[in-house]
Amino acid sequence: MKEILWGWPTLGAILLAGANYTFRLGFFQLRHCALWLKTALGGIVSHKSKTAKTGSITQFQALSTALAGSIGTGNIVGVATALTLGGPGAIFWMWISAFLGMATIFAENVLGMKYRIHDSHGQWHGGAMYYLERGVHCRALALVFSGACALASFGMGNMAQSNSIAQTLDSSFRIPPAATGAVLCAVLLFITLGGIQRIARVTEKLVPLMAVGYLTACAAVLFIRRDFLPGAVQSIMQNAFGIRPAVGGISGGMLLTAMQCGVSRGIFTNEAGLGSSVMAHCGSDGKEPVEQGMWGIFQVFLDTMVMCSVTALVILTTGVLSTGLDGARLSAAAFRSVFGEAGSVLVSLSITLFAFATLLGWSYYGEQGVRYLLGGRGVAPFRVLFALAAVPGCLLDLRSVWDISDMLNGLLALPNLAALFLLSPEVVEETESYLRSHSNRLSKKSLSHKERPKNPRTPLLFYRRKKS
Repeated sequence: MKEILWGWPTLGAILLAGANYTFRLGFFQLRHCALWLKTALGGIVSHKSKTAKTGSITQFQALSTALAGSIGTGNIVGVATALTLGGPGAIFWMWISAFLGMATIFAENVLGMKYRIHDSHGQWHGGAMYYLERGVHCRALALVFSGACALASFGMGNMAQSNSIAQTLDSSFRIPPAATGAVLCAVLLFITLGGIQRIARVTEKLVPLMAVGYLTACAAVLFIRRDFLPGAVQSIMQNAFGIRPAVGGISGGMLLTAMQCGVSRGIFTNEAGLGSSVMAHCGSDGKEPVEQGMWGIFQVFLDTMVMCSVTALVILTTGVLSTGLDGARLSAAAFRSVFGEAGSVLVSLSITLFAFATLLGWSYYGEQGVRYLLGGRGVAPFRVLFALAAVPGCLLDLRSVWDISDMLNGLLALPNLAALFLLSPEVVEETESYLRSHSNRLSKKSLSHKERPKNPRTPLLFYRRKKS
């Protein structure tokens, strides 16, 4: 069942959806790179001066919440696992999935914003379930997606993350898993009972802090090991295409393994195609669907193109890939080779913060699934149950949770992909309309600038009066 729901058929369909939007939108993520970077970075810089309307969150808070759900243990442990199983070539295919995923998540956000609803408390609710019902007119698929989302929030979004936190703190700081579970339960209960506003206030502070801290540490390693960077990049490209290196070679089977590991880990980290992070973006006070889509492009860029890439380069430049270690131990060995025992502490703290951020993001996703299924009646009980689930997550052996999580990812992806293909003309129309409007605004601004007086000493007010 796992091979069907989260094997090549589903992964291929996700890539095909990304390729479809990439071509139909004229390589939007590449051609309009300056536009989406300006939109996202400009919003990040100015977010402190903006206050969300009652019941909603700002666009930066929505991005932080979406990143909280996607930036997780996959950025550290998942990348290390992909390198171990698929070799350096897996990173290239992770880049490919991220590039196509930028177009996919852009489309998800455009549709989510277009079909979101406004409740009596002033809150916006959106996601794949809403554009499945209101756009595709298939409530059955919307119910499947919502049910899978609610279940996945307890598995991949909660118990798997809390287990990673407990194991990390136990091995690094000798903190008992039971104590970790109790603290996590209390903290989650306090934050989630405050709704999306409290979750967003936490994530907008936590996500930038942990992202900047981790990237700074990676940058330090790469600077120290800068002489090995060209070789690391070369090994990624050679193994990606099966080019036989100077010593040894790569078989067709290894090439397929590299592709599958890279694509699956890329999708797992940035969640493009699953339809999950769009729920956070739809809670923002933004009004323009295409602009919110650009925030989604930036999310995938930061999550996979930047954070996953630097993790991979740290492992490759430090030469620990040949040690036979896997997962968190491989990442810890890479940082330890440069920082000593402080490197292990750094990885442990990063895994803890990343996993906790994922807990917060997925608490909101699961809540949205329950809200859609039960019409808002089961939200409060869900928040309590979600917090309590962290306790068994810390204490139990969860080897099968990841397999179940992969299957639930498939149940999330398949209905969402159906909507993405069926509603693609609407996304193209919305995007073209926005670009025309944006171009007209730039033209008017340029014309207005040309009409200004050439003498800079002439007061603009006097010039306008004279002209009138």
